[in-house]
Amino acid sequence: MVIAHDVDPIEIVLWLPTLCRKKGIPYVIIKGKARLGKLVYKKNASCIAVTDIDSGKDLHDLQIFIEKAIHQFNSQLTDNMGNSRLGTMGTKHYARKRKEEKRRRLEQRKKKQK
Repeated sequence: MVIAHDVDPIEIVLWLPTLCRKKGIPYVIIKGKARLGKLVYKKNASCIAVTDIDSGKDLHDLQIFIEKAIHQFNSQLTDNMGNSRLGTMGTKHYARKRKEEKRRRLEQRKKKQK
């Protein structure tokens, strides 16, 4: 899968990398939808999927392309996902949690007094 980086609106292709990682499909993100369009003889293209090739030489080139795509995009992004701030809550979240906990403690005290 080859995805252009300058698609507008971005929501058109935003979900494609996630789907490709989930299904194990190698993908790359290239600069310019016009460059991608030249590949398919159109003015612009947001993404393309290679489904069929012609000869043995093309098969070898495709294997090289797949190896580079997996190394540069698929596996590298997966490795970096553990280092990101995913799962880290912000200050507003913690403030809301403290407020809820305080409210809960007050309710428990009122129940004990009755």
